[in-house]
Amino acid sequence: MGFVDLHTHSRCSDGTLTPRELVDYAVEKGLDAVALTDHDTVDGLDELMEYAKGKPIEVIPGIEYSTEYNNRDVHIVGLFIDHKAPVFQEYLTRFKQSRTDRNYKLCANLRGAGLDITYEALVEAFPGAVITRAHYAAYLLDKGYVKSRNEAFERYLGDNTPYFVHREKVTPEEVIEVTLKAGGIPILAHPTLYKLGREQLDVLVRRLKDAGLMGIECYYSTYTPSEEKQMRALAEEYNLLPSGGSDFHGANKPGLDLAVGYGKLSVPDRLLTDMKKALTTRILFTDLDDTLLNTQKTISEKTRDKIIEMLSKGNHFVLASGRAVNSILDVLDVLDIQRSDSAGKIYMAAYNGAVIYDCTARTVIEQYDVPISTAQAIFDMALKKGIHIQTYTDTHIISCAEDKEIAYYKKAIKTPYKVATDLSKELVHPPFKLLAIDIDDRSRLEDLRREIEASEFAKDITCAFSSSRYLEFYNKKAGKGNALRNLCSAVPVHIRNSVAAGDEENDITMLEAATVGVCMVNGSPIVKKHADYITEHDNDHDGMVEIIDKFIL
Repeated sequence: MGFVDLHTHSRCSDGTLTPRELVDYAVEKGLDAVALTDHDTVDGLDELMEYAKGKPIEVIPGIEYSTEYNNRDVHIVGLFIDHKAPVFQEYLTRFKQSRTDRNYKLCANLRGAGLDITYEALVEAFPGAVITRAHYAAYLLDKGYVKSRNEAFERYLGDNTPYFVHREKVTPEEVIEVTLKAGGIPILAHPTLYKLGREQLDVLVRRLKDAGLMGIECYYSTYTPSEEKQMRALAEEYNLLPSGGSDFHGANKPGLDLAVGYGKLSVPDRLLTDMKKALTTRILFTDLDDTLLNTQKTISEKTRDKIIEMLSKGNHFVLASGRAVNSILDVLDVLDIQRSDSAGKIYMAAYNGAVIYDCTARTVIEQYDVPISTAQAIFDMALKKGIHIQTYTDTHIISCAEDKEIAYYKKAIKTPYKVATDLSKELVHPPFKLLAIDIDDRSRLEDLRREIEASEFAKDITCAFSSSRYLEFYNKKAGKGNALRNLCSAVPVHIRNSVAAGDEENDITMLEAATVGVCMVNGSPIVKKHADYITEHDNDHDGMVEIIDKFIL
């Protein structure tokens, strides 16, 4: 087993080695890979990557962002970033200017305290470095204004001193988004240093996971065995990629060495293997009716063989539908695409993303329901307008009436139904969605949607058509777009490797969330406006084969 160090610094921020020296030292330490993660700068990456060519070590482009969370500094490490990506450069330019403005203000405050210091003098003293408070402390010590670095912070540089200037507030969510757009893996750095306590740390991790966090540092120089165990448990609980590193700064952190930290650190290279898998695996989300399924509600042998091929190569396949879990499992049986030796897995986003389900393990990953009181109110609003409305238990459809709409629905869906209108008597737990059906007049459904969107429920409920005859209602945290983001994060697969295919309005958020959004040529005109690509073949002529060949294989 080899070892890596995925958190280090050079003199381009507040370390003491040049990027070249860091590479040589990493080779000397016998590392298989090293990541340069300077504070808020990528100035050393070109030198690092060019110098490492031909060396017996892998180098990983990275950065460590400084962000604020509840008046605390929280650091996010970005690994494998494309530091030349326009979206990343735009962010970095703005952030650097904010830091420069802050440094000018801090120098002015210190001059007001009688210290002879300018930003220009700091830049001259530390050429090529991103100026941090550590540089101020070193400068003040060198000039004799203080007797130690600690004194510099206590008198002039600490958060609670009258001279300190807070930087522009940057949230962890913002840098997570930037990292993902730059093709990188966002990782929560050294969580134990924030002194949050287990409950508050759990809140932070959950919040950042929802924003797209992909990893957490499970190995770090200052961790105790119990802290390392806690971080690994958090990684497992939230399906986060474990990461780790020494936080090496050279002579600026005496006693803390590359690769081994304070002597007991070792970061296994399997962590890097898992990250690379997340960066290369592809995932395809597809609607069922009129997208994957043909008019006979099945697929051709050609489409089946192509799906099995993509799964055999380790890619994942997601059935995203407004249908219930049991109904999608019935479809999965008909598709006959599951193979025990497939490297890839099959998932579903049922009830329009309200339930995210691992079809291989037969377990729920995430779920978002509609409160029974809200569901009953929507039921009553539909009934008042004479519109068919239904919801679902784990085993049955709860239909408002024995009418032509439920008869029409049952032509395609095998799930048994029960007629009832008092949901509190029928539902063991809150439902995941409701469905209004009108097979004759879409305008009546549009009128119902306008009424609900103008009601008190609008802030919590999404209304979307899944066909011209079906109007769906589900939790705002659900939806196929959110399901795509949540599942990519849970698997994990980098969202840049996501492809989504659909044909109706309830697919739009999924197409927008994916890196490549595909509308079937037989799809709705409004969906085509949101698509990156429109197929040449429809759902009856192997349009799914076209999608897999073009974007997955």
